[in-house]
Amino acid sequence: MQYTPVIGLEIHVELNTKTKMFCSCSADYFGKEPNTHTCPVCLGLPGALPFANKEALEKCLMIGLALNCKISKDSYFERKNYFYPDLPKGYQISQYRKPLCIGGSLALHLGGGKLIRINRVHIEEDTGKLFHKKSKTLIDFNRSGVPLVEMVTEPDFKNVDEVVEFAKTFQQIVRDLGASNADMERGDLRLEANVSLREIQKDNLPDYRIELKNINSFRFMQHALEYEIERQRKLLEQGVPLYKETRGWSEEKKESYLQRSKEDAHDYRYFPEPDIPAISFNDSDIERIKAKTPELFSSKSKRLETEYGLTSETAKTLVKQGMAGYFEEAVKEGEGLDPKAIANAIVNKRQSTELSPGEFTGKLREVTGKQETSMGDLEIAVLSVIKHNEKAVGDYKNGKESVIQFLVGEIMRETKGKAVIDKVLKILLEKLND
Repeated sequence: MQYTPVIGLEIHVELNTKTKMFCSCSADYFGKEPNTHTCPVCLGLPGALPFANKEALEKCLMIGLALNCKISKDSYFERKNYFYPDLPKGYQISQYRKPLCIGGSLALHLGGGKLIRINRVHIEEDTGKLFHKKSKTLIDFNRSGVPLVEMVTEPDFKNVDEVVEFAKTFQQIVRDLGASNADMERGDLRLEANVSLREIQKDNLPDYRIELKNINSFRFMQHALEYEIERQRKLLEQGVPLYKETRGWSEEKKESYLQRSKEDAHDYRYFPEPDIPAISFNDSDIERIKAKTPELFSSKSKRLETEYGLTSETAKTLVKQGMAGYFEEAVKEGEGLDPKAIANAIVNKRQSTELSPGEFTGKLREVTGKQETSMGDLEIAVLSVIKHNEKAVGDYKNGKESVIQFLVGEIMRETKGKAVIDKVLKILLEKLND
């Protein structure tokens, strides 16, 4: 029997708001003394009344819009009831029936631009944090009530590479929006995957799914998914039935382990939060939020390619370095200069970018003039760098395309920064692919 993976993804991302989701306590809890950023609301004390954080709601909408979601003009919060020591109220204020954002999509580079469907993007509050010390468990409630956005995809992923690319792209999006630092080491971004295997000849989804938790890096996600797919495959081939369950991931042991049987929505007994009014947005609210949404990495780099004729590599490097705005100002100031030459100089630090864009282009005129490296000299420089960097060349031929940037940098040093980066890339790729 042959099987194909069916994978869905849930990503939780902490928003970088000044205050918590339902109270005025500071949301900047990382590294602070335990239980110093708390109040009756986030401690769940009787009689404390929550109020919704407008900044958090708008950042959730920005994320939804960036993922092409439909915005719910009328939404409300619900209580998700369950017991755990880090949940002081005995319920979490979340969303279920009327999330803020529904039905979006995000295109991957893999699979020829395959679209991954987004089920929902909603907002909720984070829990406290448990610290296990020998025979005792300590609780820090500084994180309790911090705004948390949950994004849920449809089960559209067919392999591990697609999942990792999507998660990295989502991280870049929330950073571009300024909605979160999305630092996985700090716990700003948390990954959960729902994994099952479907018989290749069948179209319907399997009647079970395994939720994988405790995944706090993209590398760990790759390991966890590869392990879990193989574990399920072996069990199914042995005729062992699989059921809904939640499993944790141990990177140390390189294996998943059973945590509990998987809950269904009815186990949480959702009901509307009576202490917080319903949320309403009109068309002008949504247009206002769209207007202040920053340009995303992917669209900005594509625009630089289209408008200025830059290579994809150069455009992406400018955006990654945070120099796209500086580059565009320099193009305006440096009338008559080739935008590619300006981009080349910025990327390869041929002139100090501490200068104003006008001063930068003035210096560039003085230095470059007619000094561009000839094609013959450039080819010699490329061959020299290839010869002296065998490991990097080997890595490239084994599929590690990121080394191209390193090799380009070495060639620019060899030519003392006088080569045009587009020509460098063209000759380098020709030689590497011979």
